[in-house]
Amino acid sequence: MSDSTPSYTDALDELDGILRELESSDVDVDHLAERVGRAAELITLCRTKIAAAQVRIEQVTADLDAAADAPPDGG
Repeated sequence: MSDSTPSYTDALDELDGILRELESSDVDVDHLAERVGRAAELITLCRTKIAAAQVRIEQVTADLDAAADAPPDGG
C-alpha cells in the first residue's frame, strides 16, 4: 500500500476502477497480476475499517445501554 491510507470510500472507488479494468478483454497479464494484488490490499483495508467501525458501534451502544440502565440522579 502507499504511504497514505485511503479512506473506505476511496478504497471502494479504486476497487471499482480495478474491476472495470479487469473486465476489459485486453488486460496485460503482468498488469493484471499487479491490479489483483492491489485489489487484495484494498479489500483487506476495507475489512479492517469495517471491523473497527463495528467495534466502535458496539462500544457506543453498550455505553448507551449502560446509561439507560443506570439509576437516575437525585432519585
